[in-house]
Amino acid sequence: MINILLVGAGGFIGSVLRYLVGGYVQESIKHLNFPYGTLAVNLIGCFVIGFLAQFGEKYGMFSNESRSFIFVGILGGFTTFSSFGNETVNLMRQDFMTNAFINIGANVILGLFAVWLGRTVGHLIWR
Repeated sequence: MINILLVGAGGFIGSVLRYLVGGYVQESIKHLNFPYGTLAVNLIGCFVIGFLAQFGEKYGMFSNESRSFIFVGILGGFTTFSSFGNETVNLMRQDFMTNAFINIGANVILGLFAVWLGRTVGHLIWR
């Protein structure tokens, strides 16, 4: 139960940070034809999860509880793209290249398809 609370608290923090950072970047650039705020959040999240994962591996600094709070909660709330990136790199590091590329394709292609399908179903229901 404690891990669930830690993930929830971290998720709150990460989501608020995503809103603030993404909004700040998008407003600063003032170019509405590209989602720079989302790109910034995804890149920051990927960098941070990579940095902390390496730090944690080298020094063994993260308990199960702190991993739940930081990796799943804060970074998961900030951007799930960071988790996707970290998991894909871990597959590559373990020489599961086929699985890594399947993961990339499945997340990107199926994710885009799921968004399209959701919009299509929504359009049919709420005409």
